[in-house]
Amino acid sequence: MFDTLKGKTVLVTGGNRGIGKSIVKLLAQYGLNVAFTYNHNEAQAIELINSLNFEGVSVHPYKMNLENEEEIYTVVERIEADFGGIDYLVNNAGIIRDSYMLLMSTSDWNKVLSTDLTGTFLLTKEVLPLMLAKKSGAIVNISSIAGLVGVEGQTNYCAAKAGLIGLTKALAKEVAGKGIRVNAIAPGYVETDMISGIDINSNSEYLEKIPLKRVANPDEIASVVLFLLSEGASYMTGTTIEVDGGLTN
Repeated sequence: MFDTLKGKTVLVTGGNRGIGKSIVKLLAQYGLNVAFTYNHNEAQAIELINSLNFEGVSVHPYKMNLENEEEIYTVVERIEADFGGIDYLVNNAGIIRDSYMLLMSTSDWNKVLSTDLTGTFLLTKEVLPLMLAKKSGAIVNISSIAGLVGVEGQTNYCAAKAGLIGLTKALAKEVAGKGIRVNAIAPGYVETDMISGIDINSNSEYLEKIPLKRVANPDEIASVVLFLLSEGASYMTGTTIEVDGGLTN
């Protein structure tokens, strides 16, 4: 099921930490050439590169700000030159700026929307022509259960992640006839820096709401990305898969 992925090129945004780092490592393990982006902390990106040792696989980092349209254009151009094209895209990068709406600044609203939603639009718009030229490809957008059920104190993040689900459904219909699939993943709580301020695994208030009684490991999200890129998901498009331990059931 995964053999057809070998030798293909995938672009992963926000690949230097958290879920993105697990995605980069797993896809490289399965023989994909991986271009990944980061906006801050070049040291993390280099550390990830040095930790990988997969024969015949190329993995390269690219600094890119999803709020900068010109930078997005330049990085996609560089990746195309370095790898000869882009077969798959994983829109993973995202930020949070949490606050209750009455206390939220316009800049924090705009920052989250421009990075988590508009940035995905801008990057996907640049990558799509490369897939259309081959009449094949797959895109996976990392949304969140926050975009499905809403989370108190995260109106900006919830709006962006709900927007990603809508984007996924609409784009899937636009490009289905061109051999391109577009799906989304909505993770629940995942053991990453984003929830570092909450010790959920030892907090019964949170765990009681999760049927599996634990948070996810980033690798468990990465494995769903691998599946959605593979031929095993060849009849799936416009779908949002909830990976949340049963939280939203």
